[in-house]
Amino acid sequence: MSSFESLPVELIADALGELDVASLITVSYLSRRLRAIASDNALNPWRRPILRNLYSPTGEYEDALRHLSVRQTVPRQNWVEILSLGKAEYLLFEMTLPNLKETEWQECFMRRFLPGWQKWKTTTWKAAFLKILHRVWHRSHSSCTTDESWTKYITLNRNGTANLLDGFSRNYNPLVTFNEMKLQNNLAHLPTHTRLVVEFRDVRIIALGVLSKPRSAFSINSNARIFLHPPGVTKGDEEDDRASTSARSILEGSDDSYVAPVLPPERTVPIVNPRDAYRQLTHPLPASCHENYPFYTPGGEDKRWLGNEGMEEHDRQWIGPMLITAQLVGPQTKQVVEEDGLIPLQDLDLVVGPGRGQYASLTWDDLTAIAPWLELANKINGPGLGH
Repeated sequence: MSSFESLPVELIADALGELDVASLITVSYLSRRLRAIASDNALNPWRRPILRNLYSPTGEYEDALRHLSVRQTVPRQNWVEILSLGKAEYLLFEMTLPNLKETEWQECFMRRFLPGWQKWKTTTWKAAFLKILHRVWHRSHSSCTTDESWTKYITLNRNGTANLLDGFSRNYNPLVTFNEMKLQNNLAHLPTHTRLVVEFRDVRIIALGVLSKPRSAFSINSNARIFLHPPGVTKGDEEDDRASTSARSILEGSDDSYVAPVLPPERTVPIVNPRDAYRQLTHPLPASCHENYPFYTPGGEDKRWLGNEGMEEHDRQWIGPMLITAQLVGPQTKQVVEEDGLIPLQDLDLVVGPGRGQYASLTWDDLTAIAPWLELANKINGPGLGH
């Protein structure tokens, strides 16, 4: 032990970070030096074992994590990540919660929930966090809509404007709502395509639109593509061969009467280095499958890029309106059965199936947080042209 403790503190902390939570608890009490290292806010050897639990593919946590708040050797900043990334039912019904400052509870709220959900705060940030957490857990496990009778969603119009609309939560279905929009825009003969924009711990943002070969440049919705693909940000060299297979499998229904592709409008201010123009989203904090958002996240679940350059699959582009909504993530939301030639959770299966019928409101503040690069000509509350 003496030779081990004679090592530099940074090396000891790095070694402690390889332990599981239960072992690290034991080691932190073996000597004063190890206790000091484990308690140090800068070294923080607890972070890696905790994150391994929170990002566990099985969703199972160590038993030692349940009452970790009673351990004085655990730096308080770890609780911001635990409360931001932990399972709702685990935090609500199993874990012993720590005593945090009001500013720390606020940070947990901002990291976990959409900005528009701050409207539910009435007293303290701790009360708001626990209330919203229980509400999200309850709604993702049932069809109850008592707390939110109307679900708000946003539509991006091809003229550069956007509308904030709402639907009755009891029977809100974005697919049905978008089909009505397609009928109004003479697009009912074309299939609907769905894209997963970004996923958070309790909710994910879904976009519904129409991909086709446009007859003219006037039908192209340039904001739809800019929303999905920030200008200057690309997938890079990592191309998914399955994406092209999926693109070929959903080509039916496209309007092929106009074969020549229409080039998208050029940006007046080109972006030289996307890293200088964009920052990774932290409030709210994306799930691990989109941890690099708005940049591309390897791993197979970030499927915003299905084409090359300015075109989408097979030279098709987004035309007509695009509907953006927030879908609650429940225990069955991501359970899929793969079919031959199709990529799971790629298109309409994002909104069709068990666990995909619960939605939450999406506001202007949420859109700004998710896509701050999106420049709208006008934000309209309700239907209409905004005159």
